[in-house]
Amino acid sequence: MTAEAIRVLLAEDEHLIRGALAALLALQEDLHVVAQAATGAETLAMARAARPDVAVLDLQLPDMDGVTVARMLHEGLPECRTMIVTSHGRPGHLKRALSSGVRGFLSKTVTADVLAEAVRTIHGGGRYVDPRLAAEAISAGDSPLTPREADVLELAAEGMPVEEVARRASLSPGTVRNYLHSAAGKLGAANRHEAVRIARRYGWI
Repeated sequence: MTAEAIRVLLAEDEHLIRGALAALLALQEDLHVVAQAATGAETLAMARAARPDVAVLDLQLPDMDGVTVARMLHEGLPECRTMIVTSHGRPGHLKRALSSGVRGFLSKTVTADVLAEAVRTIHGGGRYVDPRLAAEAISAGDSPLTPREADVLELAAEGMPVEEVARRASLSPGTVRNYLHSAAGKLGAANRHEAVRIARRYGWI
């Protein structure tokens, strides 16, 4: 480790993957893993204690998603830059991450050298985005769904009846049906189940 080593926090709920990432980054002389976390809450607490330069966050943590964690880190520790690593990259996820101030977005299939270079680039003030995901995001375009349509469709994705979706969303059943019908129409889906599949494929819910 050099005197000017980049301080890295790793957030990943799968212990084996987190340990492997830490071991790989430890091989880089200019990178130093100063903290590891398994949940969003742990990440925030450890970041406050360790003051990392870069936080490498899994997109899907048990208690909150990585983009939410990144946004909270930006508010509490603006000097800490963030990047997302995921095995479920979707165009919508990438766009939401970048709009929340995340500087990097990578697949977990990248090599250790690519991950290390991404950390260096982000620490230096640049961006590092998986080229394939970037191309998919451009071709997919923006989500056609309104925030309310997306919320209702996400609740419907859990398989609950319209009445329960209405209760959870504080809407009338008729309004929920209208939102679901509108969402299906915008996505070119035959029904709400197909609409859910399409929206999830693009990361819009």
